[in-house]
Amino acid sequence: MEKRQFKITAETGIHARPATLLVQTASKFDSNISLEYGDKSVNLKSIMGVMSLGVGEGAEITISADGDDAKEALDAIAKTMKDEGLID
Repeated sequence: MEKRQFKITAETGIHARPATLLVQTASKFDSNISLEYGDKSVNLKSIMGVMSLGVGEGAEITISADGDDAKEALDAIAKTMKDEGLID
C-alpha cells in the first residue's frame, strides 16, 4: 500500500471541476484508491464520495492506493492536483 499526504492550497478547495479530474485520473488505475479527510474516507473513483467530503482550503488530506499500480496511481493523482493548482 502506498500513502501520501497533501495540503490543499487552492482557495476554492476541491470543488466540482478538480474533483471530476481526480476521479477520472483515479479511474484509470486498477488499484483501490481512497481519499481521507478528517475522520472520513471515500473511494477516489466516486465523484459523489469526493464531493461529499467538502474539502476546503488548508485541508490536510491523505490519499492511499492499494494494488499493483499503486505508486503510478499516486504519482498521476499528485500531478493532477498540482496541474489544477490544488497543491503547491
